[in-house]
Amino acid sequence: MLVEDDPNIADLVDLYLRNDGCDVYQAATGTRALEVFNRRKPDLVILDIGLPDDLDGFEICRSIRETSDTPIIMLTARNDEIDRVVGFELGTDDYVTKPFSPRELVGRVRAVLRRSKGPREQSIQVVEFGEIHVDINRAEVTTGNETIALTAQEWALLIYFLDNQGQVMSRRQILNGAWEVDWIGDERTVDVHVRQLRKKLGSSFELKTVRGMGYRLN
Repeated sequence: MLVEDDPNIADLVDLYLRNDGCDVYQAATGTRALEVFNRRKPDLVILDIGLPDDLDGFEICRSIRETSDTPIIMLTARNDEIDRVVGFELGTDDYVTKPFSPRELVGRVRAVLRRSKGPREQSIQVVEFGEIHVDINRAEVTTGNETIALTAQEWALLIYFLDNQGQVMSRRQILNGAWEVDWIGDERTVDVHVRQLRKKLGSSFELKTVRGMGYRLN
């Protein structure tokens, strides 16, 4: 689903996505976006922050996250760091600032969809951190009888740390490895997602900050 009120941008992105094999449902307002989302159940949402009605992109993202972990890519003309932080904390999987290359956006869509498809072959299939149980085959994280909801990007980040357990990984290495595209923007994006992972997984998840270098999963 593409939520964008500028018809020129919407039609251009629509064209590129359809040429890449996607079915695209458009919405130009926040109210319409929620209607389309609930009816069509899309695999991914491209969501503009600034919309011409009483629901902006942040509110739509918050509403979607109340019931769904469908991947969301924020699309915005604003380049403020606080907007990116708010978006990621609400559960956004990626963030693209206008002006942008439609081809790059399609690449990001591919990468996010790959990450959201769930399991891939791994040498390790089940990992436990105290009460945290990570089932890689089922793409599921639980504690006791409770399932912990992760966004596609948080899941990809978790898997990347598991694949590189015990190693110190720089922010750039994490972006290249977990995002799977050439990231253009602030590397501190990693910090926001790490903070969300720590918040959701708790103290049993020993993801350590190595000052001046990056992160290491013990």
